[in-house]
Amino acid sequence: MRIFEPGDTVVRRDRRPSGRPWSEHALRAVADTEEALVAACAPGAQVRRPVLYEAARKSGDRMERGEALEQLAAGDWQLTEACWHDTELLLWKPPEAWYSVNAFFTPPPDGCLRHWYVNFEHPIRRTGDGFDTFDLAVDLIVSPDLGRHAWKDEDEYAHARRLGVIDDTEHAAVSAARDEVLALIAARAGVFAHADHWAAWRWNPSWPLPRLPAE
Repeated sequence: MRIFEPGDTVVRRDRRPSGRPWSEHALRAVADTEEALVAACAPGAQVRRPVLYEAARKSGDRMERGEALEQLAAGDWQLTEACWHDTELLLWKPPEAWYSVNAFFTPPPDGCLRHWYVNFEHPIRRTGDGFDTFDLAVDLIVSPDLGRHAWKDEDEYAHARRLGVIDDTEHAAVSAARDEVLALIAARAGVFAHADHWAAWRWNPSWPLPRLPAE
């Protein structure tokens, strides 16, 4: 298994069982240990997203997001080139977890922690240039001080369940992961035991923006 050194390009792919990528995101490694793979990006980092999902991101039309899920269920989608936008991102991915913990920072010059964001997804599968996972729609937004949280995209999660994109096994894993994450926040454990350390993180300005490999 490749161990990523700080500054190495790490490619996160959301990949379906068929092997087709649903999205690709270029990151840079921050740390790679038995506890977690930590990676980051800044505005302008290269991504590839489904065409409809990218259109919905720009328009704010949630119906288009629902249609993108329908394309996913049908196995009929195309990716388009895009860029990461607005925020600096720090991603913490434990090897066996059905989630990643993400910290979103306002862009320079202030660069302060905007919020924590827990993305429920498949456990990591290492690849030669990064890792594969798959986003399971529902998310948890947590305040910088860990004192408040709110669930996000429950409607999309329910839609994905109806379409069969998320099966019963995945649903059970997400339910258990929800409880696990809430317990970690309450106990200030896991990544949240080091919340102050990660909140002080800043993108290394000497790093070029990460790029995806050619298709």
